[in-house]
Amino acid sequence: MRKILATILVFFGLSTLAQTQVRISGWGGPDVAIVTGLLREVVQPRLDREGIRVIYEPIEGDYTQWLFNALSAGTAPDLFYVDIFWSESLFATGRVEPLDRYFSRQEIAEFLPNLVQAFTYGGRLYGIPKDFNTLALQFNRDLFDEAGVRYPNQQDTWETFEAKLRQVQTRLGDVAGLCVVADVARFAPFAFATGWRPFDDRGHTVLDGNFRRAFEWYTGLTRRGAARFAQDLGEGWTGGCFGGEKAATAIEGAWIAGFLRDRAPNLRYGTTFLPLDPVTQRRGNFIFTVSWSMNAQSRNKEAAARVLRALTSPEAQQWVLERGLAIPSRRALAQNPYFQRAGREPELNRIVFQGSVAPGGVVYPFKFRGFGGDWMRPINEALQAVMTGQKTVDQALRDAQVALDRLTGRR
Repeated sequence: MRKILATILVFFGLSTLAQTQVRISGWGGPDVAIVTGLLREVVQPRLDREGIRVIYEPIEGDYTQWLFNALSAGTAPDLFYVDIFWSESLFATGRVEPLDRYFSRQEIAEFLPNLVQAFTYGGRLYGIPKDFNTLALQFNRDLFDEAGVRYPNQQDTWETFEAKLRQVQTRLGDVAGLCVVADVARFAPFAFATGWRPFDDRGHTVLDGNFRRAFEWYTGLTRRGAARFAQDLGEGWTGGCFGGEKAATAIEGAWIAGFLRDRAPNLRYGTTFLPLDPVTQRRGNFIFTVSWSMNAQSRNKEAAARVLRALTSPEAQQWVLERGLAIPSRRALAQNPYFQRAGREPELNRIVFQGSVAPGGVVYPFKFRGFGGDWMRPINEALQAVMTGQKTVDQALRDAQVALDRLTGRR
């Protein structure tokens, strides 16, 4: 349902003559202040010289449904956010403009290749990544110090990491080493580390021996005394457990920084990479990302392309980065001095940025072809069933495989 909180006209020092208006939309909430500031301080001054005025329409409520409806009705803005999770379903409708003719290869090459690939569909580019996140491991320095346990580090394997968690949980009693959730978003990176792929060459999902090895390790953490189930701690995500000091570690992206800033401003935490698979000596990760994409029915495509270029310019991404709001999608910003600063948040952002490249190991975008949540559901249900003792690993994986076979047409 469409619900526009506000329409914000950005026009600083503009002449009212010869202006081209470009409408842009994204979700509401905290993004409103961010985008408004970005437009006012960076984007609009640049576009003033080109006679372009940006009209910003943030959307509250179900943004995805609103966007699909608006595109069908012919009322969608010129530019809009596209989340990687449902991107392929949208691109398949033909209502999003391919961007290849608006951006040179050299311009595209300035963005992280895996992010560009994430918004490439059928060999054509449908979105410019505005920013992204990966998963990292946060740890509470005070709790590890109190337990007399060495901090997690990037050399940890699943085994050494688990040993540290178990020591913390044993010695502190009321603190979990990690609180775990029955969610593909947190589990699958460990399966990726084993070499397992979400889809084989025929588009089928096979829960093979590699998948099973990661599944058994992850779901067994609670039984082996290294973790507790988040629901048992009254939380729904690992960041909630961590911020409340109910768990000594969390597996989250850079979004946890704002939460901890508000909820636990004095918490002394550090960040490192997810642990390595002890067999492959590799780690895995997800990329969560959002693009700016263009309406195929836009009447102002050339102007919209200029706005898109300004929204993802080095200056715009520097502005966002320095405020600790998101991780930039441009390769050159990997060497940004911000990442070298001392402190919790620069370290967190640096590790999250590096999680998308070689140190991140085997990295997949957080999308599952056109299946979306339907693909995740059987695996989430298997995780939940085993972690709560409702099914054995054999039974849970057998049931999940049947559901995935039906979904992907394997049998």
